[in-house]
Amino acid sequence: MKIKRDRKRVVPGKKSVFIVEDHPVFCDGLTQLINKERDLEVTGAAESAGDAMEALKAGIPDVIIVDITLKESSGIELIYEILRTYGDIPILVLSMHDESLFVDRVLKAGARGYIAKRETTSKIIEAIRQVLRGKIYVSELMVDHVLYRYARGGRSDSVSPVDTLSDREFEVFNLISRGLTNRKIASILCVSSKTVATYRERIKEKLNIDSSSELIKYSIWYFQFKNFDTEEK
Repeated sequence: MKIKRDRKRVVPGKKSVFIVEDHPVFCDGLTQLINKERDLEVTGAAESAGDAMEALKAGIPDVIIVDITLKESSGIELIYEILRTYGDIPILVLSMHDESLFVDRVLKAGARGYIAKRETTSKIIEAIRQVLRGKIYVSELMVDHVLYRYARGGRSDSVSPVDTLSDREFEVFNLISRGLTNRKIASILCVSSKTVATYRERIKEKLNIDSSSELIKYSIWYFQFKNFDTEEK
């Protein structure tokens, strides 16, 4: 996979940004957006978790922006790997996925913030700067939810079988709820349809679900109608 890396030194006074994003057009647009800022500069990018870990050997940036859906791996799993390998590095998740569905897993992995790709460019820059200042960034709608969970030590009142899913399985579970076929999910995740089928079987086993139709119905219920702890209180 192609790794884009700028070997020049960062301009004094600018913070270095590394992007992990498997959509080249979006990555290029984000790079142009960031490079317009007087205090930020993109110094490299990678399309997959493996490429990102290889690129980081050349130097650690001031902040890393990671998408959840990456080629052949989960961005959340990459966050764990980066922090386990290099220690405390500010990481911001920028993703197409609904923040409310993934924010807990993202923050648990060690990321400093989460922002949706649909947000305005000014919000994205604000999120980057806030994470660089050592703060947590989530949308205003999610602040109460995050504070509530942190006040309880990250615990929820009940443990759902869904909590036993790995980050990649949870990602597939979310895509299933959208009515996507194995082939379409495979295209999004850049894996084979056979791999997606394997994920489906693992999910069904963990959720004690027998049929694919039951899995689809349950996934739709979970993502469309399940309330947060804060809403139940």
